Amino acid sequence: MPLALLALAIGAFGIGTTEFVIMGLLPEVAGDFGVSIPTAGLLVTGYALGVVIGAPLMTVLGTKVPRKRMLMLLMGLFIAGNLLSAVAPAFAILLIGRVVASLAHGAFFGIGSVVAAELVAPDKKAGAIAMMFTGLTVANVVGVPLGTLIGQNIGWRVTFGLVAALGVVGLAGIAKLVPEMPRQEGVHLRHELAAFKNAQVLLAMAMTVLGFGGVFAAITYIAPMMTHVAGFADGSVTWMLVLFGLGMVGGNLIGGKFADRALMPMLYVSLGALAVVLALFTLTAHNKIAAAVTIALIGALGFATVPPLQKRVLDQAHGAPTLASAVNIGAFNLGNALSAWLGGIVIAAGFGYTAPDWVGASLAAAALLLAVLSAALERRDSARSTVVASGTPAGQPTPVHH
Repeated sequence: MPLALLALAIGAFGIGTTEFVIMGLLPEVAGDFGVSIPTAGLLVTGYALGVVIGAPLMTVLGTKVPRKRMLMLLMGLFIAGNLLSAVAPAFAILLIGRVVASLAHGAFFGIGSVVAAELVAPDKKAGAIAMMFTGLTVANVVGVPLGTLIGQNIGWRVTFGLVAALGVVGLAGIAKLVPEMPRQEGVHLRHELAAFKNAQVLLAMAMTVLGFGGVFAAITYIAPMMTHVAGFADGSVTWMLVLFGLGMVGGNLIGGKFADRALMPMLYVSLGALAVVLALFTLTAHNKIAAAVTIALIGALGFATVPPLQKRVLDQAHGAPTLASAVNIGAFNLGNALSAWLGGIVIAAGFGYTAPDWVGASLAAAALLLAVLSAALERRDSARSTVVASGTPAGQPTPVHH
Protein backbone atom coordinates (compact mmCIF):
# COMPACT_ATOMS: atom_id res chain seq x y z
CA MET A 1 0.00 0.00 0.00
CA PRO A 2 1.34 3.50 -0.84
CA LEU A 3 2.72 5.65 1.98
CA ALA A 4 0.16 8.29 1.00
CA LEU A 5 -2.48 6.08 2.65
CA LEU A 6 -0.57 6.46 5.95
CA ALA A 7 -0.93 10.24 5.73
CA LEU A 8 -4.66 9.88 5.11
CA ALA A 9 -4.94 7.44 8.02
CA ILE A 10 -3.21 9.92 10.37
CA GLY A 11 -5.71 12.60 9.38
CA ALA A 12 -8.52 10.10 9.94
CA PHE A 13 -7.09 9.23 13.37
CA GLY A 14 -7.22 12.88 14.45
CA ILE A 15 -10.76 13.33 13.12
CA GLY A 16 -11.98 10.14 14.81
CA THR A 17 -10.42 11.19 18.11
CA THR A 18 -11.99 14.64 18.17
CA GLU A 19 -15.42 13.27 17.19
CA PHE A 20 -15.71 10.72 19.98
CA VAL A 21 -13.43 11.97 22.81
CA ILE A 22 -15.92 14.64 23.85
CA MET A 23 -18.32 11.93 25.07
CA GLY A 24 -15.95 11.08 27.92
CA LEU A 25 -15.23 14.73 28.78
CA LEU A 26 -18.77 16.11 29.07
CA PRO A 27 -18.72 16.28 32.92
CA GLU A 28 -15.43 18.26 32.91
CA VAL A 29 -16.64 20.68 30.21
CA ALA A 30 -20.03 21.13 31.91
CA GLY A 31 -18.32 21.83 35.23
CA ASP A 32 -15.90 24.39 33.78
CA PHE A 33 -18.61 26.40 32.01
CA GLY A 34 -21.36 25.89 34.59
CA VAL A 35 -23.80 24.22 32.20
CA SER A 36 -25.84 21.03 32.54
CA ILE A 37 -24.77 17.70 31.07
CA PRO A 38 -27.63 17.77 28.50
CA THR A 39 -26.48 21.26 27.43
CA ALA A 40 -22.89 20.01 27.15
CA GLY A 41 -24.31 17.20 25.01
CA LEU A 42 -24.93 19.80 22.31
CA LEU A 43 -21.20 19.48 21.59
CA VAL A 44 -21.92 15.94 20.32
CA THR A 45 -25.10 16.86 18.45
CA GLY A 46 -23.55 20.00 16.95
CA TYR A 47 -20.59 18.02 15.62
CA ALA A 48 -22.81 15.35 14.03
CA LEU A 49 -25.02 17.96 12.34
CA GLY A 50 -21.90 19.83 11.19
CA VAL A 51 -20.70 16.66 9.44
CA VAL A 52 -24.07 16.16 7.71
CA ILE A 53 -24.10 19.78 6.49
CA GLY A 54 -20.38 20.18 5.91
CA ALA A 55 -19.90 17.03 3.80
CA PRO A 56 -21.77 18.30 0.71
CA LEU A 57 -21.01 21.98 1.37
CA MET A 58 -17.23 21.66 1.56
CA THR A 59 -17.13 19.17 -1.31
CA VAL A 60 -19.11 21.53 -3.57
CA LEU A 61 -16.80 24.42 -2.62
CA GLY A 62 -13.84 22.21 -3.51
CA THR A 63 -15.04 21.09 -6.95
CA LYS A 64 -12.63 23.52 -8.64
CA VAL A 65 -9.69 22.69 -6.35
CA PRO A 66 -7.22 19.79 -6.94
CA ARG A 67 -7.90 16.99 -4.48
CA LYS A 68 -4.55 17.13 -2.67
CA ARG A 69 -4.88 20.87 -2.07
CA MET A 70 -8.47 20.41 -0.87
CA LEU A 71 -7.39 17.73 1.61
CA MET A 72 -4.75 20.14 2.96
CA LEU A 73 -7.32 22.94 3.27
CA LEU A 74 -9.67 20.61 5.13
CA MET A 75 -6.95 19.62 7.59
CA GLY A 76 -6.25 23.33 8.12
CA LEU A 77 -9.93 23.85 8.96
CA PHE A 78 -9.80 20.86 11.33
CA ILE A 79 -6.73 22.32 13.10
CA ALA A 80 -8.38 25.75 13.43
CA GLY A 81 -11.56 24.26 14.93
CA ASN A 82 -9.67 22.26 17.54
CA LEU A 83 -7.42 25.19 18.48
CA LEU A 84 -10.53 27.34 18.93
CA SER A 85 -12.01 24.61 21.14
CA ALA A 86 -8.82 24.44 23.23
CA VAL A 87 -8.81 28.18 24.04
CA ALA A 88 -12.60 28.78 24.10
CA PRO A 89 -13.44 31.38 26.80
CA ALA A 90 -17.14 30.49 26.75
CA PHE A 91 -19.31 27.47 26.00
CA ALA A 92 -20.73 29.07 22.86
CA ILE A 93 -17.19 29.53 21.47
CA LEU A 94 -16.39 25.88 22.24
CA LEU A 95 -19.54 24.84 20.35
CA ILE A 96 -18.46 26.99 17.38
CA GLY A 97 -15.02 25.36 17.47
CA ARG A 98 -16.62 21.91 17.39
CA VAL A 99 -18.78 22.84 14.40
CA VAL A 100 -15.80 24.35 12.55
CA ALA A 101 -13.81 21.14 13.04
CA SER A 102 -16.80 19.01 11.97
CA LEU A 103 -17.12 20.83 8.64
CA ALA A 104 -13.89 19.15 7.52
CA HIS A 105 -14.98 15.64 8.56
CA GLY A 106 -17.28 14.46 5.76
CA ALA A 107 -15.40 16.08 2.89
CA PHE A 108 -12.06 14.73 4.17
CA PHE A 109 -13.30 11.14 4.23
CA GLY A 110 -15.26 11.59 1.00
CA ILE A 111 -12.39 13.08 -1.00
CA GLY A 112 -9.89 10.87 0.83
CA SER A 113 -11.83 7.75 -0.26
CA VAL A 114 -11.60 8.83 -3.89
CA VAL A 115 -7.88 9.58 -3.58
CA ALA A 116 -7.18 6.29 -1.77
CA ALA A 117 -9.02 4.32 -4.46
CA GLU A 118 -7.02 6.07 -7.22
CA LEU A 119 -3.69 5.24 -5.58
CA VAL A 120 -4.05 1.48 -6.10
CA ALA A 121 -5.02 -1.11 -8.71
CA PRO A 122 -8.76 -1.62 -9.40
CA ASP A 123 -8.88 -4.89 -7.43
CA LYS A 124 -7.38 -3.19 -4.33
CA LYS A 125 -9.70 -0.18 -4.07
CA ALA A 126 -11.83 -1.32 -1.11
CA GLY A 127 -8.69 -2.37 0.74
CA ALA A 128 -7.18 1.10 0.21
CA ILE A 129 -10.35 2.76 1.50
CA ALA A 130 -10.26 0.44 4.52
CA MET A 131 -6.63 1.40 5.16
CA MET A 132 -7.59 5.07 5.40
CA PHE A 133 -10.54 4.26 7.68
CA THR A 134 -8.18 2.28 9.92
CA GLY A 135 -7.14 5.66 11.32
CA LEU A 136 -10.73 6.27 12.40
CA THR A 137 -11.09 2.84 13.99
CA VAL A 138 -7.73 2.97 15.79
CA ALA A 139 -8.79 6.35 17.20
CA ASN A 140 -11.49 4.52 19.15
CA VAL A 141 -8.93 2.09 20.59
CA VAL A 142 -6.09 4.51 21.35
CA GLY A 143 -7.00 8.15 20.72
CA VAL A 144 -10.34 8.33 22.54
CA PRO A 145 -9.33 6.49 25.76
CA LEU A 146 -6.00 8.35 25.92
CA GLY A 147 -7.63 11.70 25.17
CA THR A 148 -10.25 11.04 27.84
CA LEU A 149 -7.57 10.11 30.38
CA ILE A 150 -5.57 13.27 29.62
CA GLY A 151 -8.68 15.43 29.72
CA GLN A 152 -9.81 14.06 33.06
CA ASN A 153 -6.40 14.36 34.74
CA ILE A 154 -4.71 17.35 33.09
CA GLY A 155 -7.57 19.23 31.45
CA TRP A 156 -9.90 18.89 28.47
CA ARG A 157 -8.24 21.90 26.80
CA VAL A 158 -4.98 19.93 26.62
CA THR A 159 -6.81 17.13 24.84
CA PHE A 160 -8.07 19.47 22.12
CA GLY A 161 -4.61 21.03 21.82
CA LEU A 162 -3.06 17.60 21.24
CA VAL A 163 -5.74 16.75 18.66
CA ALA A 164 -4.87 19.98 16.82
CA ALA A 165 -1.21 18.86 16.87
CA LEU A 166 -2.28 15.55 15.32
CA GLY A 167 -3.93 17.59 12.59
CA VAL A 168 -0.63 19.34 11.91
CA VAL A 169 1.10 15.95 11.52
CA GLY A 170 -1.66 14.81 9.15
CA LEU A 171 -1.38 18.04 7.12
CA ALA A 172 2.40 17.63 6.80
CA GLY A 173 1.98 14.00 5.77
CA ILE A 174 -0.54 14.87 3.06
CA ALA A 175 1.71 17.67 1.77
CA LYS A 176 4.71 15.35 1.62
CA LEU A 177 3.29 11.95 0.64
CA VAL A 178 0.05 12.40 -1.33
CA PRO A 179 0.80 12.89 -5.05
CA GLU A 180 -0.64 15.77 -7.03
CA MET A 181 -4.02 14.83 -8.45
CA PRO A 182 -5.42 17.48 -10.81
CA ARG A 183 -9.15 17.91 -10.87
CA GLN A 184 -10.68 15.54 -13.40
CA GLU A 185 -11.29 17.41 -16.64
CA GLY A 186 -14.87 17.75 -17.80
CA VAL A 187 -16.35 17.00 -14.38
CA HIS A 188 -18.40 19.87 -12.97
CA LEU A 189 -20.86 20.30 -10.14
CA ARG A 190 -23.77 19.23 -12.34
CA HIS A 191 -21.97 15.94 -13.02
CA GLU A 192 -21.47 15.40 -9.29
CA LEU A 193 -25.14 16.18 -8.62
CA ALA A 194 -26.24 13.85 -11.43
CA ALA A 195 -24.99 10.89 -9.37
CA PHE A 196 -27.95 11.38 -7.03
CA LYS A 197 -30.33 10.52 -9.87
CA ASN A 198 -28.92 6.99 -9.73
CA ALA A 199 -31.20 4.80 -7.59
CA GLN A 200 -28.25 2.56 -6.68
CA VAL A 201 -26.36 5.50 -5.15
CA LEU A 202 -29.40 6.44 -3.06
CA LEU A 203 -29.93 2.83 -1.99
CA ALA A 204 -26.29 2.54 -0.87
CA MET A 205 -26.67 5.71 1.21
CA ALA A 206 -29.89 4.41 2.76
CA MET A 207 -28.04 1.18 3.65
CA THR A 208 -25.37 3.34 5.29
CA VAL A 209 -27.91 5.25 7.40
CA LEU A 210 -29.75 2.11 8.53
CA GLY A 211 -26.82 -0.31 8.85
CA PHE A 212 -24.50 1.92 10.83
CA GLY A 213 -27.49 3.38 12.64
CA GLY A 214 -28.12 -0.11 13.97
CA VAL A 215 -24.68 -0.08 15.59
CA PHE A 216 -25.11 3.26 17.32
CA ALA A 217 -28.62 2.52 18.55
CA ALA A 218 -26.95 0.10 20.97
CA ILE A 219 -23.54 1.72 21.52
CA THR A 220 -24.92 5.18 22.36
CA TYR A 221 -26.48 3.71 25.51
CA ILE A 222 -23.69 1.27 26.33
CA ALA A 223 -22.83 3.01 29.66
CA PRO A 224 -26.24 2.59 31.37
CA MET A 225 -26.69 -0.83 29.72
CA MET A 226 -23.39 -2.15 31.07
CA THR A 227 -23.68 -0.62 34.56
CA HIS A 228 -27.40 -1.19 35.22
CA VAL A 229 -27.97 -4.44 33.31
CA ALA A 230 -24.62 -6.27 33.07
CA GLY A 231 -23.44 -5.08 36.49
CA PHE A 232 -20.11 -3.54 35.46
CA ALA A 233 -18.53 -0.76 37.53
CA ASP A 234 -18.58 2.73 36.02
CA GLY A 235 -14.83 2.59 35.31
CA SER A 236 -15.26 -0.54 33.20
CA VAL A 237 -17.24 1.27 30.51
CA THR A 238 -14.00 2.66 29.04
CA TRP A 239 -12.72 -0.89 28.53
CA MET A 240 -15.99 -1.88 26.89
CA LEU A 241 -15.46 0.96 24.42
CA VAL A 242 -11.91 -0.25 23.79
CA LEU A 243 -13.33 -3.70 22.95
CA PHE A 244 -15.79 -2.03 20.60
CA GLY A 245 -12.90 -0.14 18.98
CA LEU A 246 -10.83 -3.31 18.56
CA GLY A 247 -13.81 -4.93 16.86
CA MET A 248 -14.07 -1.91 14.55
CA VAL A 249 -10.40 -2.23 13.52
CA GLY A 250 -10.73 -5.92 12.69
CA GLY A 251 -14.08 -5.55 10.94
CA ASN A 252 -12.86 -2.64 8.84
CA LEU A 253 -9.85 -4.56 7.54
CA ILE A 254 -11.87 -7.74 6.88
CA GLY A 255 -14.60 -5.74 5.15
CA GLY A 256 -12.04 -4.06 2.91
CA LYS A 257 -10.38 -7.35 2.00
CA PHE A 258 -13.53 -9.25 1.09
CA ALA A 259 -15.34 -6.31 -0.53
CA ASP A 260 -12.70 -6.35 -3.26
CA ARG A 261 -13.56 -10.02 -3.93
CA ALA A 262 -17.35 -10.14 -3.47
CA LEU A 263 -18.88 -6.82 -2.45
CA MET A 264 -22.60 -7.65 -2.23
CA PRO A 265 -22.13 -11.05 -0.51
CA MET A 266 -19.94 -9.23 2.04
CA LEU A 267 -22.80 -6.81 2.71
CA TYR A 268 -25.35 -9.65 3.03
CA VAL A 269 -23.21 -11.49 5.59
CA SER A 270 -22.20 -8.45 7.66
CA LEU A 271 -25.66 -6.83 7.78
CA GLY A 272 -27.45 -10.13 8.44
CA ALA A 273 -25.04 -11.13 11.20
CA LEU A 274 -25.22 -7.61 12.68
CA ALA A 275 -29.02 -7.82 12.92
CA VAL A 276 -28.79 -11.20 14.68
CA VAL A 277 -26.06 -10.11 17.13
CA LEU A 278 -27.91 -6.91 18.04
CA ALA A 279 -31.07 -8.91 18.73
CA LEU A 280 -29.07 -11.34 20.90
CA PHE A 281 -27.57 -8.39 22.80
CA THR A 282 -30.90 -8.03 24.62
CA LEU A 283 -30.04 -11.38 26.25
CA THR A 284 -26.22 -11.29 26.44
CA ALA A 285 -26.30 -7.83 28.07
CA HIS A 286 -27.26 -9.61 31.32
CA ASN A 287 -23.93 -11.47 31.51
CA LYS A 288 -20.56 -9.69 31.78
CA ILE A 289 -18.51 -12.03 29.58
CA ALA A 290 -21.23 -12.49 26.97
CA ALA A 291 -21.82 -8.74 26.89
CA ALA A 292 -18.11 -8.01 26.30
CA VAL A 293 -17.94 -10.51 23.43
CA THR A 294 -21.12 -9.10 21.89
CA ILE A 295 -19.81 -5.53 22.01
CA ALA A 296 -16.66 -6.55 20.13
CA LEU A 297 -18.79 -8.37 17.54
CA ILE A 298 -21.03 -5.33 17.04
CA GLY A 299 -17.95 -3.20 16.36
CA ALA A 300 -16.54 -5.77 13.93
CA LEU A 301 -19.75 -6.43 12.00
CA GLY A 302 -20.75 -2.76 11.95
CA PHE A 303 -17.47 -1.55 10.51
CA ALA A 304 -17.20 -4.51 8.12
CA THR A 305 -19.96 -2.70 6.18
CA VAL A 306 -18.03 0.58 5.82
CA PRO A 307 -15.51 -0.22 3.01
CA PRO A 308 -18.06 -2.10 0.85
CA LEU A 309 -20.70 0.63 1.25
CA GLN A 310 -18.20 3.38 0.48
CA LYS A 311 -16.89 1.46 -2.55
CA ARG A 312 -20.46 0.76 -3.66
CA VAL A 313 -21.11 4.51 -3.79
CA LEU A 314 -17.85 5.14 -5.69
CA ASP A 315 -18.69 2.39 -8.21
CA GLN A 316 -22.25 3.54 -8.81
CA ALA A 317 -21.28 7.24 -9.04
CA HIS A 318 -18.41 6.49 -11.45
CA GLY A 319 -17.14 9.50 -13.36
CA ALA A 320 -18.15 12.00 -10.66
CA PRO A 321 -17.86 10.21 -7.31
CA THR A 322 -16.50 12.90 -4.98
CA LEU A 323 -19.73 14.55 -3.79
CA ALA A 324 -21.58 11.23 -3.47
CA SER A 325 -18.66 9.79 -1.48
CA ALA A 326 -18.68 12.76 0.91
CA VAL A 327 -22.46 12.72 1.34
CA ASN A 328 -22.23 9.01 2.22
CA ILE A 329 -19.93 9.95 5.11
CA GLY A 330 -22.63 12.37 6.24
CA ALA A 331 -25.06 9.44 6.00
CA PHE A 332 -23.06 7.56 8.66
CA ASN A 333 -23.51 10.49 11.05
CA LEU A 334 -27.17 10.86 10.12
CA GLY A 335 -27.60 7.20 11.04
CA ASN A 336 -25.85 7.82 14.36
CA ALA A 337 -28.13 10.75 15.22
CA LEU A 338 -31.32 8.96 14.09
CA SER A 339 -30.59 5.75 15.97
CA ALA A 340 -29.56 7.56 19.17
CA TRP A 341 -32.86 9.46 19.06
CA LEU A 342 -34.89 6.28 18.48
CA GLY A 343 -33.00 4.48 21.24
CA GLY A 344 -33.76 7.32 23.64
CA ILE A 345 -37.46 7.13 22.76
CA VAL A 346 -37.79 3.42 23.66
CA ILE A 347 -35.87 3.92 26.92
CA ALA A 348 -38.05 6.91 27.85
CA ALA A 349 -41.12 4.80 27.05
CA GLY A 350 -40.11 2.43 29.85
CA PHE A 351 -38.89 -0.54 27.81
CA GLY A 352 -35.54 -0.67 29.61
CA TYR A 353 -31.89 -0.08 28.75
CA THR A 354 -31.70 -3.08 26.39
CA ALA A 355 -34.59 -1.83 24.22
CA PRO A 356 -32.25 0.12 21.87
CA ASP A 357 -30.75 -3.24 20.87
CA TRP A 358 -34.08 -4.20 19.27
CA VAL A 359 -34.12 -0.85 17.50
CA GLY A 360 -30.61 -1.53 16.19
CA ALA A 361 -31.51 -5.04 15.05
CA SER A 362 -34.53 -3.69 13.16
CA LEU A 363 -32.44 -1.01 11.43
CA ALA A 364 -29.75 -3.52 10.41
CA ALA A 365 -32.42 -5.91 9.08
CA ALA A 366 -33.94 -3.06 7.05
CA ALA A 367 -30.47 -2.33 5.60
CA LEU A 368 -30.14 -6.00 4.61
CA LEU A 369 -33.49 -5.85 2.79
CA LEU A 370 -32.29 -2.78 0.89
CA ALA A 371 -29.09 -4.62 -0.08
CA VAL A 372 -31.16 -7.51 -1.50
CA LEU A 373 -33.39 -5.01 -3.35
CA SER A 374 -30.35 -3.17 -4.72
CA ALA A 375 -28.84 -6.39 -6.09
CA ALA A 376 -32.18 -7.45 -7.63
CA LEU A 377 -32.55 -4.10 -9.40
CA GLU A 378 -28.98 -4.35 -10.64
CA ARG A 379 -29.59 -7.81 -12.09
CA ARG A 380 -32.77 -6.59 -13.78
CA ASP A 381 -31.00 -3.58 -15.31
CA SER A 382 -28.13 -5.79 -16.44
CA ALA A 383 -30.56 -8.19 -18.12
CA ARG A 384 -32.30 -5.32 -19.89
CA SER A 385 -28.96 -3.97 -21.11
CA THR A 386 -28.07 -7.39 -22.48
CA VAL A 387 -31.40 -7.61 -24.30
CA VAL A 388 -30.98 -4.14 -25.81
CA ALA A 389 -27.40 -4.89 -26.85
CA SER A 390 -28.51 -8.11 -28.59
CA GLY A 391 -31.19 -6.21 -30.50
CA THR A 392 -33.99 -8.41 -29.17
CA PRO A 393 -37.11 -6.54 -27.93
CA ALA A 394 -37.75 -6.96 -24.22
CA GLY A 395 -40.25 -9.73 -23.48
CA GLN A 396 -39.59 -11.62 -26.75
CA PRO A 397 -37.47 -14.76 -27.14
CA THR A 398 -33.99 -14.50 -28.57
CA PRO A 399 -33.97 -15.84 -32.14
CA VAL A 400 -32.20 -19.18 -32.61
CA HIS A 401 -30.15 -19.67 -35.79
CA HIS A 402 -29.48 -23.12 -37.22
